[in-house]
Amino acid sequence: MSATHVFHRSLLSTPPVAVKGEGVWLEDASGKRYIDASGGAAVSCLGHGHPDVLEAMHRQLDALAYAHTSFFTTEVAEQLADQLVRTAPAGMSHAYFVSGGSEAVEAALKMARQYYLEIGQPERSHFIARRQSYHGNTLGALAVGGNAWRRKQFAPLLVDVTHVSPCYPYRDMHPGETPEAYGQRLAQELDETIQRVGPNKVLAFVAETVGGATAGVLVPVPGYFKAVREVCDKHGVLLILDEVMCGMGRTGTLHACEQDGVAPDLMTIAKGLGGGYQPIGAVLAQQKIVEAMSKGSGFFQHGHTYLGHAVACAAALTVQQVIERDGLLSKVQRDAARIEALLQDRFGNHPHVGDIRGRGFFWGVELVQDRASKAPFDPARRLHAKVKSAAFARGLLVYPMGGTVDGQYGDHILLAPPFITSEDELTQIVARLADAVDAAIAQG
Repeated sequence: MSATHVFHRSLLSTPPVAVKGEGVWLEDASGKRYIDASGGAAVSCLGHGHPDVLEAMHRQLDALAYAHTSFFTTEVAEQLADQLVRTAPAGMSHAYFVSGGSEAVEAALKMARQYYLEIGQPERSHFIARRQSYHGNTLGALAVGGNAWRRKQFAPLLVDVTHVSPCYPYRDMHPGETPEAYGQRLAQELDETIQRVGPNKVLAFVAETVGGATAGVLVPVPGYFKAVREVCDKHGVLLILDEVMCGMGRTGTLHACEQDGVAPDLMTIAKGLGGGYQPIGAVLAQQKIVEAMSKGSGFFQHGHTYLGHAVACAAALTVQQVIERDGLLSKVQRDAARIEALLQDRFGNHPHVGDIRGRGFFWGVELVQDRASKAPFDPARRLHAKVKSAAFARGLLVYPMGGTVDGQYGDHILLAPPFITSEDELTQIVARLADAVDAAIAQG
């Protein structure tokens, strides 16, 4: 291929050209086919080329592609908001549409700040979040995120945020400690941190319901989020749950927090909202947030050009309708056991796999140099990158990452296949991944 003028992620090489997508498969210009076992970045929940979504997008384009939200709303945006509020956690009353996950997090942070201004608590200006989290790459999202290597070079530009421990039982649960006791200990840490910062200064606690890319699918222990909710309520602090990656059916329920029995004050969604067919994200807001702004200034002081983009809303509405119509949440719940069994069969006794964790169609495999001590591989080996390359060569797309443990040490592989993936395709995914992991480790 000739020299590129695209500013690619890597400036050292140009990736292959993707030319076709169908179901769980992608095809490049050479004709090679790949199983998309990570849905891109946990995006393609319906796979590629779904005819119902494409038809809805065509229909919307024929009618109206774009109208700026300072002048108009659209029927399709209203329908999508109705759909999302109907299926949202208790108390959610409105959806604020943006173009992706980072924008959703930025909007949620601003909503939290404006909420307290509207109710007469302007002294609240501080966020608490968790280490080993990821909330996006815009400056506000990067600040609340706890991904050390993403933050490092931009640290002077970031607002001050206090970070507490992630819910990472494989690494951090004490010997003899029950999962429930571990969750209570983490909630106590949050309580003490709020008190140290000053309860009247804290805006919100920000957390991924199920940890995503940074540490590889950190599943909360039983009772953790209920205890966190109680701590937040005790101090009048908002709970912002980031479900950009883990939400919209990815863990087997439409919202991951359903399985933890909590409702946040603000929740961010994206990725699986539109399934990759158009860029779209949203913030779901509790009625009290919207009412405070309605009775106060009367508007949310924020905005982007492509808020509520009509074609994006049409795609997202149809994605959500297909998930509901075709019973795909039940399929994800049912096939989760199949994925776990396949992973346990191939990796359960693997000398270099320390932990297999996940929910629904969202799984992480943590690689270790030694199972007994849980010692990670030397970061200089860049094992995660070698796994990605070896899988790619075998026609498999997975989402490996380094820095799993602390931002420097540790490697994991994230799997997030489309909800439509068949049992045979799940079997192929794990078989190809096992070969790739062994090949990568053998490289030394």
